[in-house]
Amino acid sequence: MWVYQKKLQYPVNIKQSNPAIAKLIMSQLGGPHGEKGAADRYLQQRYSMPYASVVGMLTDIGTEEFAHQEIVSSIITQLMRNVSISELEESGMDAYFIDHTTSVYPQSAGGVPFSANSYAVAGDAIADLSEDLAAEQKARATYENLLRLIDDPDIREPLKFLRQREIVHYQRFGEGLRLTTDRLNSKNFYACNPSF
Repeated sequence: MWVYQKKLQYPVNIKQSNPAIAKLIMSQLGGPHGEKGAADRYLQQRYSMPYASVVGMLTDIGTEEFAHQEIVSSIITQLMRNVSISELEESGMDAYFIDHTTSVYPQSAGGVPFSANSYAVAGDAIADLSEDLAAEQKARATYENLLRLIDDPDIREPLKFLRQREIVHYQRFGEGLRLTTDRLNSKNFYACNPSF
């Protein structure tokens, strides 16, 4: 089903560790608008999608979100490299260190662990694609918030790449929604039968 190339979709080469920034970026892994939720959402939605071309799109984008998890995890790993205990304490990452040392654990910047509650799979093509459009915009906005707070170009460049991919995914989901809306029929029973 997939071909896995053992390299990042976008290179990450961060020279300066910074656990405070790692804490912020964790939201794009396991936070409410993160890459983990996106991958799971899209790959599960494809099972109830009635159109093969949209199933293919969900598979493509869901798989790419796995690649984005790798990029975000690499950023976090490099930001946590060789940090001292005092740096962990100053950054507020000391509690995280107790449970996970400097490994990568999917959670929000506020420390809330990843939950499947952060994504929706309704089984209705229009509802799911509308959710996907919103999810991509939320992820884009989160990347933009990170870019407002981070100056280091070694971190900014991969974040800008990821933000751009969210925009592309939004456009593709828009195409999928238009295709689905154009084909409203008995496969979209409730959308076609509002009096039901």
